[in-house]
Amino acid sequence: MKKMAFILSTITVSVNVFSQTTLHKIEPVNFSQVNITDNFWRPKIDKVATKTLAACIYQTEVATPRIRNFEKVARGKGEEHEGIFYDDSDVFKALEAMAYSLKTHPSAEMEKKCDEWIDKIAAAQQPDGYLNTWYTLKGLQDKYTDMSMHEDYNAGHMIEAGVAYYNATGKRKLLDVCIKWADQFDNLFGPGKRHWVTGHEELELALVKLYKVTGNEKYLKLSDWLLSERGHGYAKGYTWTDWKDTAYAQDVLPVKEQKEITGHAVRAMYLYTGAADVAAQTGNMGRCGVPQHVYYRWHWFCGK
Repeated sequence: MKKMAFILSTITVSVNVFSQTTLHKIEPVNFSQVNITDNFWRPKIDKVATKTLAACIYQTEVATPRIRNFEKVARGKGEEHEGIFYDDSDVFKALEAMAYSLKTHPSAEMEKKCDEWIDKIAAAQQPDGYLNTWYTLKGLQDKYTDMSMHEDYNAGHMIEAGVAYYNATGKRKLLDVCIKWADQFDNLFGPGKRHWVTGHEELELALVKLYKVTGNEKYLKLSDWLLSERGHGYAKGYTWTDWKDTAYAQDVLPVKEQKEITGHAVRAMYLYTGAADVAAQTGNMGRCGVPQHVYYRWHWFCGK
């Protein structure tokens, strides 16, 4: 009991110190400037580049219809969408990993494959910047009507891939696709515009990455605004209407008032990472409500 009391008192003191400390702006080092050579991570990085990515490419091009959906949109012949509504994200996740591999294992063949996919993605983008194969093939009249349908999540992973590929190669084509998408989203949603609560968080942290690579503060402000949308009853989508579970998507309280993690663990991780990223760039500690409280619970739980 004495040991437990000491741990709890230490946590209390740590939280008080943290809350009184001025937040310092954090500048992460870009992956393209880092070489990992240790005996633990390097073999795993090598394995991803030499084995895992080949499996990802096979799954994307052959075993699933993920890349075919982009091709169908580009053809514009009214073909049906195949797969599930978040399949676009898996293309972008694989592309991001491929971009990372170009830093550790330069490959003209891999870069050519990336460019091939990027051409197909760019060809599927709508004139206004919208990009989502599910709604483009099923009916654009329904876009942005259900916040649970991962339009924001898919786009967030596209932005991460675009930033990663630009950092790895200097090529802008996918980055420019991402900028065009973010601009059309910003035209529709924000202060004085339509409300939007991300059903599966990810866009928040991706917009911070887009801000850092472009220097355009509107993407940072948009990320900050998305964080402020939670906990006010603005959300519309099956998570809220059918499941009636606002906690699942961390939407019970505003972010700055949240003191515990609820619901879907991956969504929570994306949300609080995005909140910490925004706080690090703006100095706004209000966005760090949950990370500030949860950080010490996590470290106590892990015995750190």
